[in-house]
Amino acid sequence: MADIFRAEVTGPSGTTEYEHRPETDQSFENALEKAKQGQRLTVADGVELLTTGTDRLGIDRERKEEVLRIADRRRAETVGEEVTFVANINNNVTTACNTGCLFCNFKDSAAKFETEHAGDHSGFTKTPAESRKIVRDAVDRGIYEVCSVSGLHPALVLDDEHRELLEANDNGDLNYKPTSAYEEDPGTYCEQLRAMSVDDVHVHSMTPEEAYHARRGTDWDYEEVYARLKDAGLDSVPGTAAEILVDEVRDVLCPGKIGTDEWVTAMEAAADVGLPMTATIMYGHIENAKHRVEHLQVVRELQDRTGNITEFVPLSFVHPNTPLAEYGMVDGGPSREEDELMTAVSRLFLDNIDHIQSSWVKFGDEHGLKMLNCGADDFMGTLLSEEITKRAGGGHGEFRSFQDYVEMITAIGRTPVERSTDYTERRPIPLTDEPVGPKLGPKADGTPLLPE
Repeated sequence: MADIFRAEVTGPSGTTEYEHRPETDQSFENALEKAKQGQRLTVADGVELLTTGTDRLGIDRERKEEVLRIADRRRAETVGEEVTFVANINNNVTTACNTGCLFCNFKDSAAKFETEHAGDHSGFTKTPAESRKIVRDAVDRGIYEVCSVSGLHPALVLDDEHRELLEANDNGDLNYKPTSAYEEDPGTYCEQLRAMSVDDVHVHSMTPEEAYHARRGTDWDYEEVYARLKDAGLDSVPGTAAEILVDEVRDVLCPGKIGTDEWVTAMEAAADVGLPMTATIMYGHIENAKHRVEHLQVVRELQDRTGNITEFVPLSFVHPNTPLAEYGMVDGGPSREEDELMTAVSRLFLDNIDHIQSSWVKFGDEHGLKMLNCGADDFMGTLLSEEITKRAGGGHGEFRSFQDYVEMITAIGRTPVERSTDYTERRPIPLTDEPVGPKLGPKADGTPLLPE
């Protein structure tokens, strides 16, 4: 179980004492009353609700249930009784990455992909042609959203102009090598996006971290990068690479990644060029409860400025095969009670974001359905493939059929609704003995995605 009152963390570079600790001058009762009244919560309020009170250690079960009830009521008032889901596929382009995040086991050292490397590895790099075939096959089966989040391959660049600029730069500090150094050519980000833009499928890709990688070695701002990506076929941006948006945590957890301010700058740029976006938190590792709520405040303030975030996704840390576990920095992820409270407090704190997602990939079916009674109203998508959580040690599968969705959501007394990525198209699906499949995609006619 994660330590929500953690005051320090010891990692490969030594011990870091946290400046931000879950200590407040607020009381749980006052925070709970503010939540009941629908008032905007402060960070102190959020900490009290997330910990069920800083006046005691551990999670108080009765207090927790009060928080969950209020969050579930807020969900019903905000979005009603529908539970939404989307027909999508993951097409991650490459696992090659040199960033060195301690929470990740998706990556493989980019050196293993070089033509001169003698050993084997389990990673992959897809060419644009391979990506196009994968997406085209999925669209033919009814998929209408493709999610693509990849490692930071040194040969991946924004476009041909970007490659020319990097080729001319001899500083050697830009995490760049030419495609000739590698067994497989990933092409450029723009080529990959054009390849995945099949028959009006919605392409959800290019995290702030990937956008940073796509402008390295240039003086381009993020607006320029996201404008070029949008022209190449990008439809919306995943607000991942967020992990915990507090730099004293990021400095230990993912020191090779961009900081909080840069993440926010990139997200604001995506909004400025007209790209909808999501936002996430990955919790339950080396952070404490104060860090989690400060993260929520960063997201809420971003939404106040942009109004562009369609959904918030709490991601429960999966620990078994990660460097954090190997270094002995964690011996587990968050508890079920922490998951419930994270979902509930996200609903109550993020008063300007309508949709909170429950990730069945992270939680599994039973626990994922529980989140739908803790403030969540969206149940992810079909995925067809999911490599990131699986490689970290997750064991909850990599595909969800429409029939599964309809049966599970109906069983908890809620209404299953197929949705588009941006939630503007919605199709309620009644429980029936007939085969069920998507109907919102360019080639979706209600046929099940895979044979029943």
